[in-house]
Amino acid sequence: MAVYTKVEEETLAQFLKNYNLGKTHSIKGIVKGVENTNYLLKSDSGKFILTLYEKRVNEDDLPFFIGLMEHLSQNGFSCPTPIRNRKGMVLGKLEKKTAAIMSFVEGIEVKRPKEGHCYSAGQTMARLHLAAANFQMRRTNSFDLKRLELIMATRDQMSSVEESLQELIDDELKYLQKNWPKSIPSGVIHADMFKDNTLFLNGKISGVIDFYFACNDFLAYDVAIALNSWCFDNNFRFLPGLSNSFISGYNTIRPMTVQEIQSLPILVRGAALRFLLTRLRDWLDVQKDRLVVLHNPEAFISRLIFWRQSHLI
Repeated sequence: MAVYTKVEEETLAQFLKNYNLGKTHSIKGIVKGVENTNYLLKSDSGKFILTLYEKRVNEDDLPFFIGLMEHLSQNGFSCPTPIRNRKGMVLGKLEKKTAAIMSFVEGIEVKRPKEGHCYSAGQTMARLHLAAANFQMRRTNSFDLKRLELIMATRDQMSSVEESLQELIDDELKYLQKNWPKSIPSGVIHADMFKDNTLFLNGKISGVIDFYFACNDFLAYDVAIALNSWCFDNNFRFLPGLSNSFISGYNTIRPMTVQEIQSLPILVRGAALRFLLTRLRDWLDVQKDRLVVLHNPEAFISRLIFWRQSHLI
């Protein structure tokens, strides 16, 4: 989430006339995240998230994202629910951008998770996978190995971050392309179930947000992505107890196959490379006129180096 597009008061009021939300009390930009413009909207009907989809989002993908959130909500999974306007439509136009309103999920991120948090997060991911199993729409992973090369920065740009970064990335990409799994269970994955997208309330998970990377891919790859977020401390140190707890929680709901477990050492490396490259792209492409908190790619340089040397999974 971020704020790239400023919404004028009169334009917003006109847009909201299409909805049955009652009187608007306040609207505030959310600076966290990097993909879309998001506002917290408060009205007579409660709290909502107003999203304006920016240029990185392919509008052809929006029916998948919206349909998935509706499907999950209808199947008892707690996530933002798209709000339809008076004409029964989810998408509209605001400040010349495609926009939508979603229900607000109460809760906060646990910044320093313990084993119990990771166990619950693993269970929640498995429930998401099962709830999405009969979702009929499909979407290709826009950051799979074939597409990662398309977002790589130039050698000069990489060396400005770290001298040997180009060599590290080139070597890793070749290794992953040679060793990537081919026949493990697939389905709809969240693809970004980091700590900040998993909300807790009164010690329990209250919902999962930000489905704008969701796609069809290996289910175990979703686990690998999450391990890269949940199982490292603020000093980039790996915490094996958290990793074991996440996997154990997942297995209580959807037991992973032997092949999936064996693939995790490769998948966690692929996940680290994917987020290294996208964070590097954002870090090098700073737009000073936007309200957004960027993530330093150093965290995933460290993770990738760790996974390359580790045999802990």
